[in-house]
Amino acid sequence: MARLLAMYKTPRDTAAFDKYYFETHVPLAKKIPGIRKYEVSQGPAVAPMGGTNYHLVAILHFDNVGAIQNAFASAEGQAAVADVQSFATGGVDIFMFDSREV
Repeated sequence: MARLLAMYKTPRDTAAFDKYYFETHVPLAKKIPGIRKYEVSQGPAVAPMGGTNYHLVAILHFDNVGAIQNAFASAEGQAAVADVQSFATGGVDIFMFDSREV
């Protein structure tokens, strides 16, 4: 399996971010081909030593990194990427990686 990890930094207006993210962005992102599972954090994203500047973490599961790359090359993937600028006023860090259980 592979994961795409999107870590959204705290936006200017958290209520507006949440409304837009769940009502508009999630339905758009769920159309991306190849997604096996879509998870988001619930509540504040904290570190062992306390708070962070992250508001929400999204974890999208795919078969492998190639599937992630193909997904985001699709029209649906490009639409989801373009949509991020509509609500992520605090910025976002995105990582993708293959994973394995140990």
